[in-house]
Parts: sequence; structure tokens; C-alpha cells
Amino acid sequence: MLANYTLPDLSLFAFYGLLLLVSGWYFNRRAQNTSDYFLGGQAMPVWMVAMSVLATSQSAATFLGGPDQGYRGNLTYLATNLGAFIAAFFVARVLIPRFYQLKVFTVYELLETRFGAGAKQQAGLMYLFGRIFASGARLYMAALAVAMILYGNIAASSVITATLLISVIGLIYSIYGGIRTVIYSDVMQAFTYIGAAVAVIIALLIAIPADVPAILDVLQNPGAGEPSKLTLFDSRIDFSPSGVFTLTSVFTGFVLLNIAAFGLDQDMTQRVLTCRNAQEGAKAMLWSVVMVIPVMLLFIVIGLLLYIYYQQPDLMASNAGAPVPQFAGEPVTIFMYYVLTDLPAGLKGLVTIGILAAALSTLNSGLNSMSSVLIQDLYRPWQRKRGQQRSEHHFVNAGRVAMALVALALASMACLCYYWQQYSDTPLLQFALGVMVFSYSGLLGVYFITLFTQRGSPASVTAALLCGFIIPLLLQPYVMSWYLPEAWQLSLGFTWQLVIGTLVATLVCAAGHQPEYMPEKKAEAK
Repeated sequence: MLANYTLPDLSLFAFYGLLLLVSGWYFNRRAQNTSDYFLGGQAMPVWMVAMSVLATSQSAATFLGGPDQGYRGNLTYLATNLGAFIAAFFVARVLIPRFYQLKVFTVYELLETRFGAGAKQQAGLMYLFGRIFASGARLYMAALAVAMILYGNIAASSVITATLLISVIGLIYSIYGGIRTVIYSDVMQAFTYIGAAVAVIIALLIAIPADVPAILDVLQNPGAGEPSKLTLFDSRIDFSPSGVFTLTSVFTGFVLLNIAAFGLDQDMTQRVLTCRNAQEGAKAMLWSVVMVIPVMLLFIVIGLLLYIYYQQPDLMASNAGAPVPQFAGEPVTIFMYYVLTDLPAGLKGLVTIGILAAALSTLNSGLNSMSSVLIQDLYRPWQRKRGQQRSEHHFVNAGRVAMALVALALASMACLCYYWQQYSDTPLLQFALGVMVFSYSGLLGVYFITLFTQRGSPASVTAALLCGFIIPLLLQPYVMSWYLPEAWQLSLGFTWQLVIGTLVATLVCAAGHQPEYMPEKKAEAK
């Protein structure tokens, strides 16, 4: 499919590749110790951190999942930002000040002050396990796009090759510069893929032979028996996967999902910890949520316009002299199909660069955050326990080795996600969000008990983290079929799996109690 690209497109590719190399080299020079490598010396400006959080939370999942949602569904995904606002205020008010007060490298060090080093390490391991699922799913989505660019299809061999290619490029770019390089690249890549989205919308509006009011009328009344595609709020009570974007789900499961994503997931929280103080970190978090809304809307609108472009032949036939657009692929490829077949030269290259930027942003964020947990929560304490005195330079190099191992794990998970998503036929956005449930349930339960009660013990923390993984696993339809008769099986949306898993994990963690062990108070007394 590279034959579809012209000289202007290829020139843009070369320029963007050169820009990545130069910026990676420039920011690489400044990582001298673990504070530089994992926290950027806590000197990053608010607006950059906000943009980085935005890029991390959106990236490839939104670039492909947003158009997929608009093409198949409506605007209800946009309403999930109500839950995100509630979660962001909670994280900004409760969690971020605690993290800065304790001067942590990772968010799981908070548990050490209450339950000891074992709890921190267990939470870190659960995060790593869950982040392999989540970042692997996003890498898989990025690989879908790159496979379409390189091969024009999403066959297994094409997607696996694309996965390996993205992993190698992202690793080379991220391995030396640390979090500062990741944040700067996130900002650059966010501007790139937002600009690409705007360009696609303009191209579609030009190609569709109707003005904006007429387009809105078609979306409001798409056809006989079809619901409006402009529905923003869904007030139904629906616990199935088709109801994950209802208001009841938004104010329950999505609040929990975003508390975990913003406050308990090192992938995003690490960026907030690079600010100068807790106040700036909170501002960066809140601004990122505000910026998500227009960006999310851009990509959903692309899907809505693609629906008209490919699914409203009567309207498109009114464009005299132009052939009626045809689409005969899988829904997950709709956006890439349009980019490769119908966008003009030059613009096609810009949008492809936007897709590659989203893909690299997806990978870079996971590489640095996971390596920081491996080193700060697992490897450094292990060295200390052995009585080994290591230099900061040693731990920076160890972080780079950890990053390479993480890249291998993510690439493997992305390949597994290809078969998982194809088997379940889950829409891309729901698939990307749903895989987070396995680690978030246990972490939420443990942190709620840690923050708001005097209950819990090292043993109950371990049990809660395990239950938080096992309960959502047992609620998967393909797992239920193994242990329940067909009449008893049910299909729950991922938001309700998260609610149930969090509730069980909270109760399990609260079952433990150790009033004699309060290292947090001892630390404050010092």
C-alpha cells in the first residue's frame, strides 16, 4: 500500500523521522540520575504535562477507536467525560498532594507507608500486569493502522510485523532520554495527530455534497428504524456491553475507571509527578481533562462523517460526476481505508504521520512508566536488601534494560490482543477500556481502604489485589461458559465488571486489620 503515497507524502515522512531523531538526541543529554530519568527533575511546565497526559489517555485508542465509535454508534462516548471530571477533582484533591508530600517516584510507594514494602511491590506487580494488558491493547490498535499502511490488510502476519516495527522504533527513541523525552515527544505528537484529525474533517466536509445543517439532519434521522447518531446522553438502565456509555455507567464505572487511570496508574500519574509541586500537578491533571473533550469530539465526528460518506449513497450520489464511495472492509479499518484510498496526496502523508505519532505516543508512555516501577519498586529495594550500594548511573542503565524487556512484553501482548479482539468482536474503544479492569479493580479497593480507613493488612492487600483480578475474569462471557449453565450466564459491560470487582476488593482489603502497625505516623513523627 506504500505505492499509494506520492513524493510529497514521502517527503513528510522523512521530515518527521528526522524531527524524531533530532529531538530524541537533544532531550537525551539531560538524564543524569533517576530523578531526571523518571521524574524529569520535577521541572516540567504545567501545559506540557497536561498535553502529555492528554496524549497518553487518547493516543491510538482514540485515533482509531473514535472514528470506529462514530461510524458504528453515536456521541454517547463523549458523555463519559462527566465521570472523568469527577475523578480528576478527586485525584487532584486527595491523591496528588499525598504523592508530593511523600516525595514518591511511583504512586505505589504510598502503600509502603501503611503496609510495608511488600504491599508496594505487590501493587507495582499488579500495575505491571494490568499495564501490559492495557498498553498491549493500544499497541495492537496502532499496529492495525500501520498494517493497513504497509500491507493494505489486517491479516495476522501483517499486524504482527507492524507491532514489531512500532516496538523497535519506540524503544530506540525512548530508551535514552527518560520521561522528559517522552513528555516532549507526547506534546509534539499530540499536536501532530490533532492537526491530522482537523485536516480529515475538512476533507470529508468538502467531499460530502451537503452543507452542515443537511449533514446534521441526516445524522439525526439516518434511516428507517435506525436511532439518531447525535444522541449524547443515554438514560437507559442497561448493564450489558451495549450500555457501557449510559449515564448510570458514566457516574459509576467511569468515575472509578478514571480515578484509577489518573491517580493509580503510573502510566499517567508519572507525568503529573514531573511538575514542580502538587498545585501544578493538580492543574495539569484538570487541564488535561478539559482538553480531552474537543479532541475526543474531533475523532468521533470523523466517524460520523465517514458514516455519511460510505453509508448514505443517496446523498453522495447527488455529487454530479463523482463515483459513489464504496467500503467493503471490516468496521475497525474504516478510518484507515478512507485515508489510504480517498485522501489527496500530501494530506494523506500528514494523516499517516498523525497515526504514527499516536502509535509512538501509545508505546513511549508505557515503556517509561513500567520501567520506573520495575526499578524503583522492585529492583532498587532488592539491591538494598542485598546490601548492595549502587550508583544512580547504574539504576538509569538498569531502567534502560527494563524498558527493553517491557517493549518485548508489550509486543507479545499486542499480538495476543489481535486474536482476543477478533474472537470477541468488541468495538475498539470498549476493548481498549475493558482490559484495564483486571488491574484497576484491586488497586481501587486497596487504595480506598488505605486512604479512608484504618483497616487493612499486608495479607488483605494481597488478597484484595488477587480478587480484583479474578472477579472481572470470572465475569467474562467466554469464561462464564466454562463454569455456568447457559441459562445462568450473563453479559456485563466492563464498567459494571469494574464496579463489582472494586466492591469485592474493597471488602476483602477491609477484612484485615493491624492497629499496631502505623509506619505512616512514625514517618510523620520523624
